[in-house]
Amino acid sequence: MSDLAMLALAVEPQRLDPVELFLDADIVVQSVMGGLLLATIWVWAIIVGFSLRMGRVRRACAAFERQFWKVGNLAKLREDEHAQRTASGRVALAGIEEWQRSVSVPGFDLDGARQRVGAALDSAVAEEAETLSTRLNFLATTGAIAPFVGLFGTVWGIMNSFFQIGQQQNSSLAVVAPGISEALFATALGLFAAIPAVIAYNRFSNSVNQFEARLQRFADRFHALVSSRLEQR
Repeated sequence: MSDLAMLALAVEPQRLDPVELFLDADIVVQSVMGGLLLATIWVWAIIVGFSLRMGRVRRACAAFERQFWKVGNLAKLREDEHAQRTASGRVALAGIEEWQRSVSVPGFDLDGARQRVGAALDSAVAEEAETLSTRLNFLATTGAIAPFVGLFGTVWGIMNSFFQIGQQQNSSLAVVAPGISEALFATALGLFAAIPAVIAYNRFSNSVNQFEARLQRFADRFHALVSSRLEQR
């Protein structure tokens, strides 16, 4: 093998370099890659943030519910500052406020008061679940469109490679391969953003549904307690 051939082999990269693929790409493909990288970073920020937040919410609710059922004092619930900082506490406070509004009316209807308290509790549970799942929409959106955005970058890069073939009137692999590699890297970035987004969305949606069911069970028990207090009036 000649010295020139050995030098060429030494200069040629032995593996793919993502940075070089990005820098050598067309401006359109670079824009696609940059957007997908930002989406990937945001996806992982949501994953980490939601996981930590979900853990805190569950622990806080569990602690509040244990303390509440141990005491069962509805009169002091509105004065409990800890109740305002937990999802279960805010659900209970919504029921208490509706209960107090109902009993403040002279000759209130018992069945109507029960229904209004139940509706207030259900609304509070739905609001807590909706607040908790606010950022999950971004995961769903990224999981749905990121592969297509990456595919757009791939198609554009391949079109650019064919254009270079026409300009240079040379269809050798050395001319086509770099552009195709850059183009396919855009698809890889799209999948890199979409796969964790889809997995996280499915898992977190299930977590929110489970937490909503837990809140609903607490609301049902709380509604039963309020109903018994209403009957005693």
